[in-house]
Amino acid sequence: MTKVHWSRWMLSLFVLIALMLAACSNETEGEAEQTDGEDSDEKVEITLGYYSSGSADQKMEELIDKFEEDNPNITIKTQNAPYSQFFQKLDTQIAGGTAPDVWLSDGVFVQKYAERGAAKDLSDWINQDLNKDDYYGLDFNKDSDGKYWAVPQGIQIGALFYNKDMFDKAGVDYPDESWTWDDLKEAGEKLTLDASDNKPADSSFDPSTVKQYGLTFFNITEGWMPVLKSYGGGVLSEDVKSSIVDSPENKEAMNWIVDGMERGILTDPSDLQAFQSPMSPFPSQTAAMRIGIYARVLAANETGVNYDVTVLPKGPDGKRFSPVIANSWIISESASDAKAKAAWEWVKYWVTEDEVQKEWAELGEAVPVKKSVANSDLFLDSEGQDINKQAFLDSFEFAGTLDVNAVWSEWVKVFGDNVNRAFLGETSVDEALEDADQEVQKVLDEFYDK
Repeated sequence: MTKVHWSRWMLSLFVLIALMLAACSNETEGEAEQTDGEDSDEKVEITLGYYSSGSADQKMEELIDKFEEDNPNITIKTQNAPYSQFFQKLDTQIAGGTAPDVWLSDGVFVQKYAERGAAKDLSDWINQDLNKDDYYGLDFNKDSDGKYWAVPQGIQIGALFYNKDMFDKAGVDYPDESWTWDDLKEAGEKLTLDASDNKPADSSFDPSTVKQYGLTFFNITEGWMPVLKSYGGGVLSEDVKSSIVDSPENKEAMNWIVDGMERGILTDPSDLQAFQSPMSPFPSQTAAMRIGIYARVLAANETGVNYDVTVLPKGPDGKRFSPVIANSWIISESASDAKAKAAWEWVKYWVTEDEVQKEWAELGEAVPVKKSVANSDLFLDSEGQDINKQAFLDSFEFAGTLDVNAVWSEWVKVFGDNVNRAFLGETSVDEALEDADQEVQKVLDEFYDK
């Protein structure tokens, strides 16, 4: 072969190789484009867990169906059970790595799942996709580092319920935003009756035979926490890792509570045992007032009580506190990227879509998360509920969580066991708080020192 022919042959070979490489490159790009397209159209199935709540289950399924219609590439498989069974099973699933991809959590458990590594950090998605000023309750799921671990599904917030008929009969003015806890007790004294219709101020009054209480007093949310906090006290430090139980503010608040119980104005733990449920005294019209979360509206409406609501009273220094529980959607930390993204689409759909918020609000179980819906006539002027619902919205100005952390259930139990002894007259307030302080700190240390 001559040099000329060799050169021409080599040139032809280089051209051929170049064309082949270009073809391969184009084919690879085409495959990449096709793969990207397939990813965007990929169908994803996620598991959604929630605790049952009667008639609300049907509405939940309806909203899931609508979501699937709007998001044809996402299929939702549900898991639900009654409250206690749901969370017992969930703990087992989390431990075994089989938790739902997204679940509805009681607001008091959000930090438990976050601090134990079960919840996905949603901060980036929230900052990117949600205008935080549009919603109630987002910050109640934020930790001390500013990370968001959940998005509210519906909010429970405390207010003061009062029976208008009982107030009218006793000739007592209705409570309003000017009331202090001492004002409440003064009114409660006029509304309390023993078996002989005597009042606490009467010399013949028998606190052991009370048939009508001034205020029913029940548990942490609808009992002692709002009083402690408005007096400037509380249970845990700001970082929720240390006990602040044994404080002068808590002693003052506890003395107010115990005095009311000893005089028969407030229900004590033994009084509540006579009822079908600790929540029964107000809807059964055995108590003139109650500290109640929004969900208590349902029971009051069902029993036909002539009632209204206002904000909770102020403490001695003018401080007011309303307990809040933001029941929330949590995405599992163990969910795959594809499932986590699909779960976020569900969460985003829930809070951003007006129609979803409106349909859920119509059930009357919770304060809507979206402010525009909560401040609309749909919520504030619901048919058959002629009460001051604005009081619940106003309460967000001074609302706070129940000192929730990873061991919330554990410290609530030991604290409650100790203060109940004071409520029942079995020990002094000072001793109850000293013992509670030590036992709460022990619970905290056993978890956080690890």
